[in-house]
Amino acid sequence: MKPIVRPPDLRRRALILSLALLPALSVPLLPTSAPAQTATTEAPLPSWNDGPAKQAIIDFVRATTERSSPNYVPPEERIATFDQDGTLWVEKPMYTQIIYCLDRVPAVVAKRPELKNVEPFKTVLSGNREAIAKLPMHDLEKVLVATLTGMTVEEFKAEASKWLETARHPRWKRPYTELTYQPMHDVLRYLRANAYKTYIVTGGGQDFVRVYAEKVYGIPPEQVIGTASGTKYSYGKDGKPTLVKDPRLLLNDNNAGKVEGIHLMIGRRPYAAFGNSTGDRQMLEWTGAGAGPRLKMLVLHDDATREYAYGPATGLPDSKVGTFTQALYDEAKKKGWTVISMKNDWKRIFAFD
Repeated sequence: MKPIVRPPDLRRRALILSLALLPALSVPLLPTSAPAQTATTEAPLPSWNDGPAKQAIIDFVRATTERSSPNYVPPEERIATFDQDGTLWVEKPMYTQIIYCLDRVPAVVAKRPELKNVEPFKTVLSGNREAIAKLPMHDLEKVLVATLTGMTVEEFKAEASKWLETARHPRWKRPYTELTYQPMHDVLRYLRANAYKTYIVTGGGQDFVRVYAEKVYGIPPEQVIGTASGTKYSYGKDGKPTLVKDPRLLLNDNNAGKVEGIHLMIGRRPYAAFGNSTGDRQMLEWTGAGAGPRLKMLVLHDDATREYAYGPATGLPDSKVGTFTQALYDEAKKKGWTVISMKNDWKRIFAFD
């Protein structure tokens, strides 16, 4: 059999290392529609409690969109960027795309039965959580390569869409796309109602997020920036042109890569940026370095009852998934970034609450 080739630079370190925390292979999800973007007379941000975080958003929008304001920003410059995992939807117990990759292993092995007794596929097929957690990084990379590359872009979209139709989160037993944060939908709607263009800037796979972003968040695929692998132009058996996904890493859209991706894909510095972890720090730094008012916000997961609690900022449990360090918290306070407390600032977490 042909050996599995490790990609030259397929390494989103935090993403892959956090596989060690995976509690189980998921069961399959059903996409849900984003809130309708219709005119409304309701007060802005209805899912938010009154407080400094909510007021910071309202004050920012007024300052940048009222023509009489000295900080007025022309509509064409109104850019807002959002991390996804942990900022727009649940990232615990594991990043959704990683769960997708592990769930795809049986299908990959069915097409390539010679992999059945080859590691790491043998271990993943066993369903042994402890054994999967101990797989070394180079083995985990093989899983990513096998499940995210080697197919046409159309085949990948179809496979991901099918998985999203049936996969369920192990805690809520609901589709992953229902586990989006209603307060952040409020923000997306409020910003777009004020002529802001909203982008997802994620360390997750760009092609994966593009499958559902428009239906779930109202953000079209061309406004999704993520970790991107290469594609190769080719021809199918029918002679029609196609694009095949390959393991070449084009953009590692995490940490400083987020800023690089924003420059590459948008060409404008954001006026607002939202994140939740150390992987978003440079994006907020870059946003804050611009002239005029800039909104920089970080979601702190401090609600173990309604969602999860992890940091380790402010004494919360440490986490390799969505790490929010005390150093990041201190930097936010020093630079005037707004830290959003899930527990205190959000009236509700999900639409079904």
